[in-house]
Amino acid sequence: MGFSAGLKTIVVATDLAGECGAALEYVRKLATAYGARVVLAHGVDPLDYAAVDSVPESLLQGLTADARMALERMASDLLQAGIHSHSEVRQGAVAEMLVDVARQYKAGLVVMGTRGMEGAGPVVVGSIAEQVVRRASCPVLAVAADWNAGPHRPTPGGPVLLALERNEATPAAVAAAHSLAVVFERTLLVVHARTAAEASSILNPCDDPLREYGIKENGRPPVQCVLAEGEPWQAVERAIAQYHPSILVAGVKRVSHQPGAHGTAFALLARSRVPVLCVPPESEGPACEQETCVSAELA
Repeated sequence: MGFSAGLKTIVVATDLAGECGAALEYVRKLATAYGARVVLAHGVDPLDYAAVDSVPESLLQGLTADARMALERMASDLLQAGIHSHSEVRQGAVAEMLVDVARQYKAGLVVMGTRGMEGAGPVVVGSIAEQVVRRASCPVLAVAADWNAGPHRPTPGGPVLLALERNEATPAAVAAAHSLAVVFERTLLVVHARTAAEASSILNPCDDPLREYGIKENGRPPVQCVLAEGEPWQAVERAIAQYHPSILVAGVKRVSHQPGAHGTAFALLARSRVPVLCVPPESEGPACEQETCVSAELA
């Protein structure tokens, strides 16, 4: 099932402090463009509130009641925008809760906010966002709280940026980026950090994989390929600074022989303010069909 066909339900991680506002802004745009319903998910993790073996039940009940009131307000705002939603409040570890909710509702996307810090919106190894990215069977969109601030904020009509790497998630990442570019009528900007062998060749290393996945540079959407030297995440960072994309798409490798974070997607999660869509190989499928796409505004 492709990205556009699977995006019928979006799960968004919510909090009670308003730090999910940037994530909800993207959820509204995506849900409207793809005709998706939204599941507002909130996790009450007792470990966040006390360093003891058990937390008084009255405290948990109060937290859950506060969460439900906050979610009702969010649901009302979404309904005014024509978006139907459902709320889920559960006790337990937040990452596990989000993965379970996404599985239960057969979500095509999980959206969550991350805390911006010094203009980078870092996600540390072992954080909730990384855990969800590693475990979710659907794509995960991480939006930094300060995504729309500073010198690298997206410009209106900014391109969809695809970090092109050859791995098991490449077909799904290409399909998702292509779908977003078609639906929101953006340029698809493909960034590829070429190897030494590719640099010495007269061939364009972007050509073969794009043709392989049915994307034509003279078709719809407009496609631009940017070749760069160095590590893939460095090439993408430079492209972000130059082109100010509205969203960044990267495939997620499921297996690594190295400890800790691995792959371009996790390096970008740790550094990028631009919203990062991490696409796993399980989402593999065809790109967006023209007749199923609508015009919308992403950023």
